[in-house]
Amino acid sequence: MSSQEFDQVIIDIVDYVEKYEVTSDLAIETAWHCLLDTIGCGLEALDYEACTKLLGPLVPGTTVENGVRVPGTSFVLDPVQGAFNIGAMIRWLDFNDTWLAAEWGHPSDNLGAILATADWLSQNPVPGKKPLLMMDVLQAMVKAHEIQGCIALENSFNKVGLDHVLLVKVASTAVVAQMMGLTRQQVLNAVSLAWVDGQALRTYR
Repeated sequence: MSSQEFDQVIIDIVDYVEKYEVTSDLAIETAWHCLLDTIGCGLEALDYEACTKLLGPLVPGTTVENGVRVPGTSFVLDPVQGAFNIGAMIRWLDFNDTWLAAEWGHPSDNLGAILATADWLSQNPVPGKKPLLMMDVLQAMVKAHEIQGCIALENSFNKVGLDHVLLVKVASTAVVAQMMGLTRQQVLNAVSLAWVDGQALRTYR
């Protein structure tokens, strides 16, 4: 499938994550503050049993060599479960950032996927790809915020019964695919699947 067979919004998202470099000092500084705030929210959530009982491996006692380390815990997990654990922690108290537009949401939710992927790749580097730096994480944060935020400016998904977490799925998929060093075709495919995969309905809230 050529890129011309993808919807333009998918091509635009992939072009952005692959070709754009965030050069704004203010954007990077803001991402840094957002990172600290989000980690703080996650660590505070560890004081709540309702949150901590959801954390850990799917099968108790499972460990993953060079796996994703969950902040504030002893858990070392596979990347998917690591992303769930980190994401659950940072959203649990509902204290972190909020974006209000035609659609609303919490762009720092993307850090569940971003931090899990960054930790995994730091310990399991992609052959031929430069080691990740903290700047790569901040760049991914800015891009995820902008993908989610810009789409939310003029598109109200809740009006058609879809929950705003759809945008977290799309933004996280785009930046994580780029972090992993996937080919352009693979990133296009991944973002396309994020859109068409079953979405959470607003009714579950």
